[in-house]
Amino acid sequence: MKPIIRTLSLQELALLVDWAAAEGWNPGHEDPAMFQAADPEGFIGAFVGDDMVAAISAVAYGSEFGFIGLYICRPDMRGMSYGKAVWDAGMKRLSGRTAGLDGVAEQQANYRRKGFAPAYETIRFTGRMAGQPVRADGLRMITTQLLSGIVAYDAHCFPAPRGTFLKRWLQEPHHGLAAIGSRGVTGFGVARRCRSGFKIG
Repeated sequence: MKPIIRTLSLQELALLVDWAAAEGWNPGHEDPAMFQAADPEGFIGAFVGDDMVAAISAVAYGSEFGFIGLYICRPDMRGMSYGKAVWDAGMKRLSGRTAGLDGVAEQQANYRRKGFAPAYETIRFTGRMAGQPVRADGLRMITTQLLSGIVAYDAHCFPAPRGTFLKRWLQEPHHGLAAIGSRGVTGFGVARRCRSGFKIG
């Protein structure tokens, strides 16, 4: 059956994040709303009747860059081309832009066939914190007063403007720290509560 391809509602995006949790990706509690704030049109699903059977994020950051993620087909619907349908819709949405993605190992050959090439490797470390907290000079909790400096710093590290996303990402309930030097912001990081523990990045 040919699926209907359309933009996801926030409730449907929350379901997609549940699928990601089932795949072992450990998403954050606030991820659906945070992601949708980045690009409300950037989350696409394939539907058979009223049921979502596959989905993808194709988030546009300006007119030159976009990022693919959350590419999942429901396990009982795999092998029926529903995943390909949302992939094609996502790539069409990012047409004309340089596109990036985080590729799980078992899909890397598939991504190469689609024209992607490895650019970096991400390693996730997991464990329990040990010892006492250490006070570090030059670190400040991220507040609204630091946002403009962080957005300006991020523009040197990320290939496209993403101020709208960062302003949401750096708000509570996330916990952020910025490194401040003589030239202003020199780095920042965020801890967010996830299904299991926190992620820092």
